[in-house]
Amino acid sequence: MKREIFVGEVGIGGNHPVSIQSMTSTSTSNVKSTLNQIGSLKNEGCDIVRVAIPDQSAVNAFQEIVEKSTLPVIADIHFDANLALKSIELGAHGIRINPGNIGSKDKLKTIINQANQKSIPIRIGVNAGSIEKKYRNTHSSRAEAMVSSALDFIKFFEDNDFLNLKISLKSSDVRETMQAYRLLDKKCDYPLHLGITEAGTFFRGTVKSAIGIGSLLADSIGNTIRVSLTDSPIQEVRVAKEILYALGLRGNHIELISCPTCSRTTVNLVSLVEEVEKKIKGIKPNKKIKVAIMGCEVNGPGEAVDADIGLAFSKKNGYIFKGGKMLEKIKPEQSVSRLMELIHEMLK
Repeated sequence: MKREIFVGEVGIGGNHPVSIQSMTSTSTSNVKSTLNQIGSLKNEGCDIVRVAIPDQSAVNAFQEIVEKSTLPVIADIHFDANLALKSIELGAHGIRINPGNIGSKDKLKTIINQANQKSIPIRIGVNAGSIEKKYRNTHSSRAEAMVSSALDFIKFFEDNDFLNLKISLKSSDVRETMQAYRLLDKKCDYPLHLGITEAGTFFRGTVKSAIGIGSLLADSIGNTIRVSLTDSPIQEVRVAKEILYALGLRGNHIELISCPTCSRTTVNLVSLVEEVEKKIKGIKPNKKIKVAIMGCEVNGPGEAVDADIGLAFSKKNGYIFKGGKMLEKIKPEQSVSRLMELIHEMLK
């Protein structure tokens, strides 16, 4: 079990569930748009938000963002230790730094001391693309170099009486990322922040993140995650939630399963499933239920026998089933509305 830390009121490590993080894509200096995006992220299921602090204009807006945010706010800092110090002073719930590019050890000590005084955690983020030269110029693999870098930084923090840490080791290479996290997981008891950095566009990034993050979580490695996409942060949170749902690591939700369709399918199953998906999106269930939509008798209740409620089609009719048993026959054009009625009844 990993050490327990808190970002605001969100627990990470210990017995806490895996939390979802994202990062605002708005200009931090635009307080209104940044707060609006944070509100949207919270509505999607985000637990913690990170904002970039690249310059003084971002610092000037940061205090109001922290005060009005509906989520705990982490300040993302690179290169300038003074920006980190000011963010801590203005109420950041956490700091993300890459110690390799933040400046001298004295500057790093100053950040550590101030974060200790405020009792806020620091994430040590080591990225494959920005490893210090002394770690790159060895015969070890890049994953091993990332781990060595992280362990040296961890020791420096510990030597300065700072234990309020979480660690990330990110690469755009899925296997390299997984190797690095597996190595580090055996060597330290600090909570791990998982992610595939620069994962790419929505489609490619989702696939890479699902493989990398999902594989590690399946082996009980990782305590908080961020899916990095060249897309809206809203999409990042949606993908992160689906990864956690697929692994049974997120709470109550409606799981929607559906068949891939084939020539036996006589209805436009794709549009039907999309319609149901939209209708259940805003529902906040009080329990987990599984809903199945199948295109034919072959992929009907037989292959969705464990579904709480389901819908399957023959050439002319739709059939509602529950627990693998047929309940009623219905016209295809009425099938979605009837299915939704039954879903709502189950959630009462």
